[in-house]
Amino acid sequence: MNEKNEAENSPNRDSEQIVSDDEEIDYSTKPEFYDPKLDEKNESWAEKQRGGRTSDAVLSCPACFTTLSMDCQRHDKYVTQYRAIFVVNCRIEEEVPKPGSRRKRNTRNSQAETNQTGAAETFKHVCCAVCSTDVGVIDEDEIYHFLNVIPSEA
Repeated sequence: MNEKNEAENSPNRDSEQIVSDDEEIDYSTKPEFYDPKLDEKNESWAEKQRGGRTSDAVLSCPACFTTLSMDCQRHDKYVTQYRAIFVVNCRIEEEVPKPGSRRKRNTRNSQAETNQTGAAETFKHVCCAVCSTDVGVIDEDEIYHFLNVIPSEA
C-alpha cells in the first residue's frame, strides 16, 4: 500500500506538470489588435461627425452603452436631462400624452376647454435601437429629450 501512495504523490506524474502560458507567448512581436494612432483616428472621426459643433456630452444608452448622440445640450434646471436634434441608434415608438396633462372624460365643458387651450403637445417614446431601453421622448418639433442616458465628456 505504501508503494501506491508514493506513486500517487510522486512529482514526476504528467498530470502535475504545469506549463505556464507566459512561456508560450512571444512578447517580441506586438499584438495585431494594437494601433498606437487609434485615439487620433477616433478623435478626427468624431470631429468630422460633429461638423465643428461643440457638445455638452456624448450620450450613451444606460443598458448597452451604445452611442445615442454626440451633439447635445444639457438642461439648465435638470442637469441629468439633455436635448438633441442629431441622434443615432434611436427608435421612435408610440405617442404619449404630455407629462403633467391629464386625459379628461367626456364632459360638456371638455370641448370648450380644448378649444381655449389649443391642441395638447404630444411626445413619442424614444428607445435604444440596439436593446430597446427607453431613453427619452421626442416632441412635435423633432427635438429629442433624453431622460435616461449616460453622459460622458465630449
